[in-house]
Formats: sequence, structure tokens, C-alpha cells
Amino acid sequence: MTQNGEHPAIDAGYWEHFHHEADIGVRGVGRTPAEAFEQTALALTAVITEPERVIPVKKIPVACAAPDLELLLADWLNVLIYEMATRSMLFSRFDVRLEAGGLTAVISGEEIDRARHQPAVEIKGATYTELYVGQAPDGAWRAQCVVDV
Repeated sequence: MTQNGEHPAIDAGYWEHFHHEADIGVRGVGRTPAEAFEQTALALTAVITEPERVIPVKKIPVACAAPDLELLLADWLNVLIYEMATRSMLFSRFDVRLEAGGLTAVISGEEIDRARHQPAVEIKGATYTELYVGQAPDGAWRAQCVVDV
């Protein structure tokens, strides 16, 4: 947001959190659905730590599939949560390609350094609560859901 509380023009994507009772909403905004998915992934990382603290030194290819963009977003975030948990890593770079019925991506990050990253919470999973992917009248794509912490 700008200092006067307005959203910036969509020259580049951005991410944000939104209020949702005990859990946390993550939202990504971009010029394309893929960019919105990338920004939502950054918002996911930002629930745990400041994304700028995560050095994208190790690249990992991932893929998932779903019948529509909304279910694909939930699957995408759950793939990221799984990779974080099983590899003890955090990610700060996401190169997403959307194809009919699926997503391929290269995610980049590093092993968790508790002293430097100071992880705030552990994310259990992406939910279908407030799950939405769509294009706004301003042309920007928005992708969001609530994650269980």
C-alpha cells in the first residue's frame, strides 16, 4: 500500500496478509495468474519470516494439478508447505508456469537458520476458506486463501 492507504498501480505484483480470526489470509496480486500465484507464495513465506532474509541458493522443481485455478492455488500452497516441512527449508523465489490443469515451478530458498530467519509460526496447511482466484476490473489478478497456523 502507498502511504495514503491506496493500492499501488499494478506495474509489478505484490503480496499482503488479510485478517481472518485465528488463522492468516494470504493474498497475491499480479499482472497474470502465474504472477499472482508467485506473490501468494511470498505471502506464505512472510507468515513465517521476512522473505528478504531467505537467500534463494537451492532450486527445487515442483508440480501440481487441479481442475481449476482455485483448487490449483490450494494445491500449490500445500506443495510449498510440504517442501518447507520435509526439507527444513524456506523459499523466497518462485518461478511459476501455469498450464491447462496444472502448474510447474522452480522454487528457490535455503535451509532454515533459526537465528537468522527467526520463524514465527509453522503453517499446517492451506484451506479452502476464502479461496479465490480471479481478475479484478483493474486487470490485476488476485489469488488468496486462508492458511492454518
